[in-house]
Amino acid sequence: MKKLYLSALFTAAAFGSLLPAHADDHNVEYAMAIHGGAGTITRANLTAEQEQAYKDKLTEALEAGRKVLKEGGDSTTAVIAAIQVMEASPLFNSGKGAVYTWDEEHELDASLMEGLNGNAGAVAGVKTVKSPIELAREVMEESVHVMLSGEGAEQFSRQQGLEQVENSYFNTEHRYQQLQKAKETIKKSEQPEQQAWEYLDIDYKYGTVGAVAVDKDGLLSAGTSTGGMTAKRYGRIGDSPIIGAGTWADNDSCAVSATGHGEYFIRFHVAADICSRVKYKGLSVSDAGDEVIHGVLQDAGGTGGVIIIDAQGNIAMPFNTEGMYRGYFKGEDKAEVAIYNGDE
Repeated sequence: MKKLYLSALFTAAAFGSLLPAHADDHNVEYAMAIHGGAGTITRANLTAEQEQAYKDKLTEALEAGRKVLKEGGDSTTAVIAAIQVMEASPLFNSGKGAVYTWDEEHELDASLMEGLNGNAGAVAGVKTVKSPIELAREVMEESVHVMLSGEGAEQFSRQQGLEQVENSYFNTEHRYQQLQKAKETIKKSEQPEQQAWEYLDIDYKYGTVGAVAVDKDGLLSAGTSTGGMTAKRYGRIGDSPIIGAGTWADNDSCAVSATGHGEYFIRFHVAADICSRVKYKGLSVSDAGDEVIHGVLQDAGGTGGVIIIDAQGNIAMPFNTEGMYRGYFKGEDKAEVAIYNGDE
């Protein structure tokens, strides 16, 4: 197993969070937060049935993670368990519900990081691996590399005995219709090949799942999995598989998973920036997340959100969009889930 000696931190603001503004005063045995994507998510866009379906699946993901943590499992295993529930659901842009590329295929990305010693693994542009987050763990634990991509990553997954599927396994009708609408919009633009992201609504850009957790030993982990951006071309890769941009974990600070407009999260190294503010400025996870999500990122024109947890079980989930599928639990307390901005 490789050992990468990195350090980091993750933090967030109370804006749009389920948590009260001063939530940084709790010590818990174990805890977890998850997200299922951010964007133009409003009550007008979801029926009551759709809203309940999202809440039920978020709760199921949280309970899968809680089961691992309650039984003494490590935070990495819990993060993977929660993410795999969402990867298997067509509701989210990850795994089964992945969006389509311009060429009407699916290219999936994922990453995983442990806070104890900076171990990390990531995959990008995989097409036949049923659970990208599981492959990210194999890269972290069984290879000498941090990130594998494309056919090489798939070859490695086969060697590791991971479940393979046809790319059509990820097909869903509603994602296909999204692609057709996106193509119509892009083709009307002045530079359809170079500036696709500028002409797409937020719904086409976002949709990533992630989880962060602290276990009974105080170990932090973070993971992120995505299908990327609708109508993406040329092997485009966003922030989700990039350590420091979409995923980061450090036991001395916190763990983070991001969702949003990946190009901005990459350019501003959002996950690591938040963590650095916690580590070197001594900020709470709430304040650090607020500075980056509602300051640095928003000032640059970037939109999205993050989930953050520290070793004491403090959680923040800031986002600067109209909604973010999200939830958390602390110890044996009831799992809380929310969708819209302002939900408590």
